[in-house]
Amino acid sequence: MRKITLKAVILVSLLLHLPVWGQGEVLEGYLQQGLQSNLVLQQRNLSLQNALYALKQARNLYIPSLDFQAGYTTAEGGRDIQLPVGDMLNPVYSTLNQFMGQNAFPLIENQQINFLPKNYYDARIRLSVPILNMDIIHNKRIQEKQWMIRENEVEIYQRELVKEIKTTYYSYLSALKAVEIHQNAIQLAEEGKRTNEKLIEAGNGLHAYVLRSETEIAQATAKLNAAELQLKTVQRYFNALLNREADATIEAAGTERIIPFIETTTVSAQDREELESMEYMVTLREDVVRMNKQVFVPKLNGFADAGSQAEGFKFNEQSRYYMVGLQLNIPIFNGNRNTLKVKEAKNEVEIAKLQKAYAEQQLDVAVTSAYNEVLASKSNYETTLKQLEMAETYFRLIDKGYAAGVNTYIETVDARTQLTAAKLATSVYYYQLLTALAKLERETASYPIPTNQQSK
Repeated sequence: MRKITLKAVILVSLLLHLPVWGQGEVLEGYLQQGLQSNLVLQQRNLSLQNALYALKQARNLYIPSLDFQAGYTTAEGGRDIQLPVGDMLNPVYSTLNQFMGQNAFPLIENQQINFLPKNYYDARIRLSVPILNMDIIHNKRIQEKQWMIRENEVEIYQRELVKEIKTTYYSYLSALKAVEIHQNAIQLAEEGKRTNEKLIEAGNGLHAYVLRSETEIAQATAKLNAAELQLKTVQRYFNALLNREADATIEAAGTERIIPFIETTTVSAQDREELESMEYMVTLREDVVRMNKQVFVPKLNGFADAGSQAEGFKFNEQSRYYMVGLQLNIPIFNGNRNTLKVKEAKNEVEIAKLQKAYAEQQLDVAVTSAYNEVLASKSNYETTLKQLEMAETYFRLIDKGYAAGVNTYIETVDARTQLTAAKLATSVYYYQLLTALAKLERETASYPIPTNQQSK
């Protein structure tokens, strides 16, 4: 897959895994908790277990099977055969009895034997073993590919979950910071109101400034309420991702210090599990082609029986038996259905290859887009840092000027509004940058997903 070389990119291994000094440990703990307890991930793991069980079944098809088989039948009527044994043997027996002078050979009756058995049973233990069966070999290979694809599906969701937990955590911190900023704005407005009230008491103030302060407080309070509602919404979603109580406390740790950008590096989507799954799908469909081509290969099975069969539930030396044998099946003609299956399977291989090539293109675009989003977020954040610095300086100057009687109260309100807006913008763009980094981490599949404990 074509790599994307970009200048001045963040050191991915450092920046993606430790987005904020001090936040990494807390956030990593939440990530591990989510990877262990998320409800959707638990469902995916159960599906992976089922795929593993199917693979083990396919592997065990060559193991001989041992079964107990029994049958019982009884009937009346139906066809029969007449055996005139009496008519054939009685004249001979009579002559012999006369010759010997004693009744040494009793006379017998003609026999009538029914074709249908009466009170007949057949019980046996059968050992069966496949000797030559290409379907079993190909089925095992196909099940192995399906298990690998299912395993990648779990890892894909794990990466999506990591990104979602990170971005939601950053949204929570951003909302928390917004609440703090609005609270500070209210405190500043209330301080301004008290100053104006004292000026009125001293005979130097205006009632209009007090009313303006109350309006400013009301506006800041409304924004604070909206920020608190947003904070609760994000908190509930974050706890849902971790399968926790909706109102569980979220620990907010770390300071707003961006990790510096360093040397040029290379980012790509070559490690994405989606591409590996598509490669497995190509080889799986190639296995289907080979299986359909070998439909005329003979199948050979062996068996061995040890049992007993008799009428009247007799069990003796004559009823017991053993039998061994081979079963050979050679397909000769099936109406060219298999030829059509081979052609269809070959087309499926080509479709899978085209899908993989298309996915490579789309993931290539996604990585580029994610990286550009990081650069844009970085630029915005750096701009807001400068604006915040200027807003803080401007507010200090105006506030001192107002205290000295040089500036008007309206100017202080405007400076305070600019300062609040600059703080909010700085916080928003900071967490947007961290969110962009989390998305880039997802697109490059660089987060170290824990090794799946299930083995083949």
